[in-house]
Amino acid sequence: MALLSLLVSKPSLKTSFLPLTSHLIPIIPSSPLSSHCTTPTFPLPSQSPPVPKKRPFNISAHTRTWQDPYHWMRNAKDPDFVDYLNQENSYAQAFMADTQNLQRTLLEEMKNRLPTQISTPPERWGHWLYYQYIPEGKEYPVLCRRLETEESGLLKTLLNYAKGHFGMEQVLLDWNQIAEQYGYVHVGTCRVSPDHKFLAYTLDITGNEQFLLQVKDLSNGYIVSRSQVDGVVSLAWAQDSTTLFYTVSDENQRPYRVLFTKLGSDEIDDVPVFTESNSSFCVDITSTKDGKFITVNSNSRTSSEVYVIDATNPLDGLQRVRERVSGVRYFLEHHYGVFYILTNAPLSESEDRLDGNYYLAQCQVGDIQSSDWQNFILPSEDMSFQDMDIFNGHLVLFVNKKSFPALCSVNLPIKFNSVNQLEIENLDPWFFPLPSSQCNIVPGSNHDFMNPVYRVVLSSPVMPGVVVDYNMSEQIFSIVQQEKVRDIPGDCGSCSLAYELDTSEHLDPLNYKDKNNLNIELQRWKDFSGAYCCKTKEVISHDGVRVPLTILYSRKAWQRGQSPGLLEGYGAYGEVLDKSWCSDRLSLLDRGWVLAFADVRGGGGHSLWHKYGSGLNKCNSIYDFISCGNYLVSEGYVHRDQLGAIGFSAGGLLVGAAINMNPNLFRAAILKVPFLDACNTLLDPSLPLTLLDYEEFGNPQIQSQFESILSYSPYDNIPRDACLPSMLVTASFHDSRVGVWEAAKWVARTRDIACSHCSRSVILKTNMTGGHFGEGGCYSQCEETAYDYAFLMKTIGNVNGNK
Repeated sequence: MALLSLLVSKPSLKTSFLPLTSHLIPIIPSSPLSSHCTTPTFPLPSQSPPVPKKRPFNISAHTRTWQDPYHWMRNAKDPDFVDYLNQENSYAQAFMADTQNLQRTLLEEMKNRLPTQISTPPERWGHWLYYQYIPEGKEYPVLCRRLETEESGLLKTLLNYAKGHFGMEQVLLDWNQIAEQYGYVHVGTCRVSPDHKFLAYTLDITGNEQFLLQVKDLSNGYIVSRSQVDGVVSLAWAQDSTTLFYTVSDENQRPYRVLFTKLGSDEIDDVPVFTESNSSFCVDITSTKDGKFITVNSNSRTSSEVYVIDATNPLDGLQRVRERVSGVRYFLEHHYGVFYILTNAPLSESEDRLDGNYYLAQCQVGDIQSSDWQNFILPSEDMSFQDMDIFNGHLVLFVNKKSFPALCSVNLPIKFNSVNQLEIENLDPWFFPLPSSQCNIVPGSNHDFMNPVYRVVLSSPVMPGVVVDYNMSEQIFSIVQQEKVRDIPGDCGSCSLAYELDTSEHLDPLNYKDKNNLNIELQRWKDFSGAYCCKTKEVISHDGVRVPLTILYSRKAWQRGQSPGLLEGYGAYGEVLDKSWCSDRLSLLDRGWVLAFADVRGGGGHSLWHKYGSGLNKCNSIYDFISCGNYLVSEGYVHRDQLGAIGFSAGGLLVGAAINMNPNLFRAAILKVPFLDACNTLLDPSLPLTLLDYEEFGNPQIQSQFESILSYSPYDNIPRDACLPSMLVTASFHDSRVGVWEAAKWVARTRDIACSHCSRSVILKTNMTGGHFGEGGCYSQCEETAYDYAFLMKTIGNVNGNK
């Protein structure tokens, strides 16, 4: 289990802090399957599933009126609803009773694979080294630091780390102590002050994501008394290390206001700085990497507006960079009097560039409010800019190159001379060597502006996480640490040269300097590609569009046409589906399962991939998912009657809608904290985060968008009397992103409408204490995954769990 430091200097500029929530369509035919209810292959509980009460309730929109007898579940405090959830938990327990031994077996496998020491290598920031580790036998991490002088050098530091030799350690924050005190812990944001004397962090102890701001004096370990504020989302320090800016949420959990507090000034109330009145916009604050400015970013899902505050004179107020324009987004960084701006604004008045493609603009600090940015850096034809980071001597660009993620650095400062438009190739970029095109890239904290080294964590479905330092000045890299996986046969692993993997599509060693070629030859990444096959296929969807499908299986255990499989999808908010290494998956792979990841439209990819799967185009993502499922069966990767599906949050909408459209395609499904009651939720603007989702799914107040949402909303399209797959539906009682009633209503309506026999294998499991992200501890995550896998093995096959 890899750890990532929370001490990030700033969030990714384009990372959305918005939530990952949320029979008009012809059914797409699939391979004919036997009806699931005619030949049950697993035992059902002797008790019947609970039957919730119905209460008449009419809903009207656009001249339509329909009944929702389970609308009463919206009141989560209703004692009848709480009782119903408890009854469902009891039924789920009875349904899974015969898998107890299997769950224990799976859990023991997963725990045995965890390394004895889970920790991050130290990262330097100034004269301090920051790191995290999980104490043996504990669930949660501990954030620590130790003082290190420049003279000792990073090499010595890493050697001491490898040997387990550390000096005087200072514990800054122990998640375990908080969890023991409150029973739940979720730390949202951590920010160390520029002078390293204070730690500001946000804390959720209930699961409802109402974060409490706390500031800890690191000299004595005490919490600063006046610092505690409820509903805080993001933080940024001014350079004086006593002025702290923060955002707070409104009653709908929308971050809308910026305030600042002055440590040590008990007589002064916290002062409002900025308020966003438009309910479609959220406010985020961050510091530029050099700490010279604080940016106030007011973003919708498609538009943005940025204000800057001089961090050296934080009380001088803020100035707007550029007035918001519908469809235009921009994000900025600072470098010695120059702002670098990542934007999709039109390059000229005559050009329409609102196609999602980003480029870099440059302007002097004094000209920031100028309506015309002069200097531009454009991506090449086969590339798109995704994000950026900045250092004293280098600009780091996150790009999508030939549909694969990549990173490159450019030397700073950039001089345009008389030319005001350059292509990225003109700047002699250094593309960081990566193990493969399937690599998942997660930045480290990279807090030190003066550091020429950029740290990332790389992983893939067959490669455990690798911490890599890229020295941008010398254009060489070093492997700092790779996640260890225990209890795997020695012949499973292999060491691969960086350029031996997917070089035709990803790396071109001929473009590297001689010293870097030598560096690559000396650096090896350990992967398990010898034991597990990972390939990416292109699946033709309903309209001819090619959809990437990543397929993972054991070379030894997989059997063509006979293996069970699990298809995962998300397809929302422009988020790329996470395909990073997870050792828990080996419990399925080693039993012959195929794991597949469908990068359907609506998720991340090229510039228009999100647009073509959101709003009025949302059904494309559902068709894509069904097409990927059919491909796995038709190509013999998965047995025709042993395909499962899994979706988290908005991915639950994807899977639920796919099940409605094609009930016979999947044998089982897992819907985790799923967004299922889309139409009713989006029709109620009083619910948290609903207004923010209009740009993603559509505004049902507009008839055409209402018709679109209603056509795929899972809760509203359950096919009557259909034989649906077995389903495990999970919910969290304190979930503030997806209401607990969404899962409950779906299960109740499924049992009411669909085949009564099949619906007995639909179970609802509610965490009565947690929130949207569950418990979060490393061992509790293993327990949850073991439960999920046991459900799949029971309902699809291999209930004994034999390898």
